[in-house]
Amino acid sequence: MSWLANWLAVTRAGGRAVRMSVNGKTDIDGLDGLIIGGGDDIGAGLYGGELSLDLRIDEARDAMEQGALDQALHADLPVMGICRGSQMINIHLGGTLHQDIYTVYQDLPRMRTVLARKSVSIKEGTRLRRLMGGEQAKVNSLHHQAVDRLGDGLIVAARDGGGVIQATEHPGEDFLIGVQWHPEFLIFHHRHQNLFRGLIAAAEGKGGA
Repeated sequence: MSWLANWLAVTRAGGRAVRMSVNGKTDIDGLDGLIIGGGDDIGAGLYGGELSLDLRIDEARDAMEQGALDQALHADLPVMGICRGSQMINIHLGGTLHQDIYTVYQDLPRMRTVLARKSVSIKEGTRLRRLMGGEQAKVNSLHHQAVDRLGDGLIVAARDGGGVIQATEHPGEDFLIGVQWHPEFLIFHHRHQNLFRGLIAAAEGKGGA
């Protein structure tokens, strides 16, 4: 379902989506941009987490996405990470994760919804703010992990009301953004569709805001 939603979002933004998988295309050859999408947890061994807390791990996918990110960043391709993908970008750049946000942020409301019900504050001066417009945004929530220590060069672009990092970006890259929510399920909200439009514009060499 996530792949189909991303395909639709990319198509509506004027791009052509190409699927990557461990049993199919595993490199970025022929691609002009990269989306690392949502899915199961990332293996704790990649960031020094507690192996005993691992749930639903796909080591082959972890390795594929690490390789694809390495290729994309060396090729200066625009990259967007969605939920797990945002976490993977952070890990790839040397950061860590909270393996269970509810043990760290104990007063955080337990929310799991594809609807735009959670409020986040977007930092002024960020690419995310330019793309989405406005200080506040409503997002969905399907995660139980989140960015902890930031990877090299990343900054916080948005947080929710509980203080959890909801988006990161790299000011030194043309387009490197990670969002903890799932904009592919919110593409009929123009602000979320703008993330895909920004990625496509960057892939076409137009800057992407």
